[in-house]
Amino acid sequence: MALKDLPEVESCEFIHIHEDIVKKVKGAMPGDETLYDLAELFRIFADSTRIKILYVLFEAEMCVCDIAQLLGMTQSAISHQLRALKQAKLVKFRREGKTVFYSLADDHVVTILAQGMEHVTE
Repeated sequence: MALKDLPEVESCEFIHIHEDIVKKVKGAMPGDETLYDLAELFRIFADSTRIKILYVLFEAEMCVCDIAQLLGMTQSAISHQLRALKQAKLVKFRREGKTVFYSLADDHVVTILAQGMEHVTE
């Protein structure tokens, strides 16, 4: 796309700060650490392999072997991604004998995935 084809961006013809709006938004802004944590959460979602794993777990609780088989990947690769998802508190696990089953951590993760799918399929 050529520069001439880009839509025109609105700009202020003169500088006039709307102090009431700026003050209101500034008061509502989370702290830098919270925004950093939010950016890290979205970074986890930015990997297609992790998204595939999350979607699999959206459908059913599964063990590493089953996820690896389903996605055509090694157990090692799946375990590596699950570790990142656990650290981000997006998945949880439970043991049943020697088998470890993974599932989505809570309803927040279910909602994020459902809304994301709804958004991209509109």
